[in-house]
Amino acid sequence: MTHDARSALLCAALDAAGRGWPIILLHPLDKRPAGHAEKYCPHSGRCVDGHKTPEQRATTNAELLTAAWAQRPYNVGIATGPAGLLVVDLDTLKPEDPKGTPDGATSFAALCERAGQAAPETYRVRTARGGEHLYFTQPPGARLHNTAGRLAKKIDTRGWGGYVVAPGSVTPDGTYEILDDRPPAVLPNWLHELLKPRPRPAHGSAAPVTTRASGYAAAALRGEVNSVATAAAGTRNAVLLRAARALGRLVASGDLDRGEVEEALSRAAAGNATQSQRYYNDVIARGLDWSIAHNSPGGRAA
Repeated sequence: MTHDARSALLCAALDAAGRGWPIILLHPLDKRPAGHAEKYCPHSGRCVDGHKTPEQRATTNAELLTAAWAQRPYNVGIATGPAGLLVVDLDTLKPEDPKGTPDGATSFAALCERAGQAAPETYRVRTARGGEHLYFTQPPGARLHNTAGRLAKKIDTRGWGGYVVAPGSVTPDGTYEILDDRPPAVLPNWLHELLKPRPRPAHGSAAPVTTRASGYAAAALRGEVNSVATAAAGTRNAVLLRAARALGRLVASGDLDRGEVEEALSRAAAGNATQSQRYYNDVIARGLDWSIAHNSPGGRAA
């Protein structure tokens, strides 16, 4: 990456930070956050009190950003929650999508038409693959998280717990470019109503769990599944990981079947989902793998 390209990306980061949008450093020519993942956390330095997520590491400090770019180039991410943003992501089609599938822009236009609303005028960014990011400010008192396909197919949203790639960033697919530089509008009320968290099921109302286990193991499975199903907004990922690790001990001891555990936790996580099912299944697999490795004969006790 040339010095000019590095300077342009630093300028993009400083511009976004100047708008009050905390910046997440991304790998160059990539969309992934730089820095270590949770499973590789050394629990030292800035993580001495626990792993810091990219959202927690995000900053608007111009001196820190300039110092980072002096070391190496980065792409630019925006931590949408701390920025007070809710970004609607209109995806393009993939080659494997069935013929006739509408893309995100088409689905959003249909959504506006059904609601009897004009397409909102707001800050817009063209993504590297030709999609669009529509930036909105979160309504006063709102704390909206990520959603995947909740509004319609090919439409995701990014709020608390998420980030978007900022304009100026470059990937092998192209460059993220500003299409409309007006200040982000407040999220329209009709969209806010569609994105509000659905009421959490009352305690004990999680879907019934079918298991061949009995006694303590069956009770533990039902309890952890209920904890995941009724987890408060913003806590589901952590609750899901803890549940997988707790039940992994019983998988390691032979008291529970791994397939049953994965299926039950996956169903529980699907309710009020703010991430893709693939994401939740990965959390479950990581939690089970860790616990089984640490609790199997010859493994280190948890």
